[in-house]
Amino acid sequence: MDQNKVYSLLSLCMRAGKLKSGEFATMEAIRKRTAKLVIVSTDASENTTKQFTDKCKYYNVPIYYFGDKESLGHAIGKDVRTSLAITDFGLSESLRKNLQDEQDGGNLNGEN
Repeated sequence: MDQNKVYSLLSLCMRAGKLKSGEFATMEAIRKRTAKLVIVSTDASENTTKQFTDKCKYYNVPIYYFGDKESLGHAIGKDVRTSLAITDFGLSESLRKNLQDEQDGGNLNGEN
């Protein structure tokens, strides 16, 4: 599976207005139960990773660790981004399928 497909889907989510980016907006989407899928960069700090892992587990939101901060930001036309929340079910399912196919970049809830 090509990582470019995931980045293209993230760009589509952004253009469709179905994506929240940045730590505060992502955390808010999780708390408000609007987040259908959360993506955290693989180069996020341990504290950030733990914070999102715990919150997603509590609210039962799928979380994937994928890409780096710069690539995630570039994909959505912004500066560096550590976390993203997808708020549309259909788009999140498509992303989830592609992220599960991704062998080296994405993993669900910290597991391969």
